[in-house]
Parts: sequence; C-alpha cells; structure tokens
Amino acid sequence: MDYFCEQVQQKDVGRRMQVGQELLEYLGDPARSPDLEQDQQRLDKVIDELTAWVNSSNFKVALLGLDVLGAFVDRLSGRFKPYIGTVLMPLTDRMGDAKDQVREQAQNLILKLMSEAAPPMYIWERLAVGFKHKNYRSREGVCLCLVATLNIYGAQPLILSKLVPHLCLAFGDSNSQVRDAAILAIVEVYRHVGEKVRIDLTKRGIPPGR
Repeated sequence: MDYFCEQVQQKDVGRRMQVGQELLEYLGDPARSPDLEQDQQRLDKVIDELTAWVNSSNFKVALLGLDVLGAFVDRLSGRFKPYIGTVLMPLTDRMGDAKDQVREQAQNLILKLMSEAAPPMYIWERLAVGFKHKNYRSREGVCLCLVATLNIYGAQPLILSKLVPHLCLAFGDSNSQVRDAAILAIVEVYRHVGEKVRIDLTKRGIPPGR
C-alpha cells in the first residue's frame, strides 16, 4: 500500500494506466493485500487520489479510476461508507460525460455503492443535489439513476416524498432530455406506488393533463 499511495499520485497517463492495473490485481487477491486497511490515513490518501482520476479529462484514466474504486467497494463493503461523500460528486459529474461508457460506469458504481456500501436512501440523500447540477447530462443521469434504483430495489428502501419534488422541478427544465428523463422517472415511481403519486403531483400544482 505504501507503493500504491506514492504511485497513484503520478500525473503521467501511461504510468497511471500501469498502476491502475496493478491495483486491480492487488485488490482482487486478498492474500496479496493484507495491509489494505492497516493505515487509515494511507487508505484515505489512495481513495482521494483515485477520485481525482475519476475527474481526469482523459477518459481512459477516468474509466480506470471508476474500475479501481469499484474494486475498493468490493473489498471494503460497508467499510467504504466514509468515502461515499468524497466519491459521489465526481460520479455525478461523470454521469454528465460526453462518452456513453463513462456515464454508464459512473451510474453502475453508484448502484454498487447502494448494494455494498450503504442503503439506497443514504446514497440518495447525498445524490439528490445532482438534480440541480450545472451540466444537463448530469441532471438527466440522476433521473435515469433513480429509474435504475427503482428497477433494482423497488420503492421500499426509498423515501420517495423526498425525491418527487426534485422530479417536479425537472419537469420544467430548460433541456428536453432532462424533462423526458424526469417523466420517465415519475412513471417508474407511479409503477411502484400507484395513485398516491398522482395525488402528490396535483398538490404540487402540476396540471392534470401533464
């Protein structure tokens, strides 16, 4: 881990690609990585640096950063929970990426956090700010991520009354893709909870025709 703590700080793309693969192999073999959690500060540093990889303008580095963080989630499970606040903002940014693959992987990692690191609503309480993200693709991505969450977990683990108001605001978004994604999400909510959501929308002043 001392080696990785030093190497993940490299800025050279080729070196990062090499170190990322080494890290994936290291994390994939518990017998090789007994010192993973020996030094909390060192682990914090490595995850901080990998979060910077996710923010990289080089999409290959960003994808590798997403992969390695996913491997950390697999290894640490619930012990990854303290890092959720650190990684969610870059993941929300990446859901707005120009490349489909990056957007998809960012969403997959958010869903992995829900299944392995913390309950879905814990994640959504921190992810909901993404409904107001400056990048329209990120706003769209957050709506689509809600659809995916409902598909996997249903409505039971979510407090939908906290999320529906964000969707109502997104109905009036300046971008048509965001509006469409918000409608898709509300349809998914309706599928799970039925008429309650229609009554809620009426209360919020959404026209009956809409």
